[in-house]
Amino acid sequence: MSVFKSSVTVTIYAIAIASNLDKIQNTQFALTALKQLGTCQISPIYEIPCRDGVGADYWNAACLVDSQIELNELLELLKTLEAQTGRKRPSHSISLDIDLIAFGQDLSAMQFNPKKMPLAVDVIIPLATLWHSKDLPKVAHQYKTIDALI
Repeated sequence: MSVFKSSVTVTIYAIAIASNLDKIQNTQFALTALKQLGTCQISPIYEIPCRDGVGADYWNAACLVDSQIELNELLELLKTLEAQTGRKRPSHSISLDIDLIAFGQDLSAMQFNPKKMPLAVDVIIPLATLWHSKDLPKVAHQYKTIDALI
């Protein structure tokens, strides 16, 4: 009897998505691309005001993606997705902001991306619907959800 053990590593990636320019098109584009990576859980999409009050309201969402993609490949893909939507820096009109927030083999032992800390409210709200972690603060809010894409 042979026991066959897989050496394939699946990583859980917590990803934040935001757009305040061509929101339907760019959010759908990001979600479609992420679904190609593996099993994808998607939060509700929330409409949340721009952090500095200057730009248009954002659509904010989060995804948990179980994938075999390597970390560096994922980071490069996220930059590519932003570029493909015409992301300009700096700007208050953001076609797509898509960031890796955390990653790990198990939701109970995720490692946060230090470049994204501390987490903004517009990241916490959608992410907390998918990932119930003691490291995500509870945020009371009344932001509306967008049901068009999920």
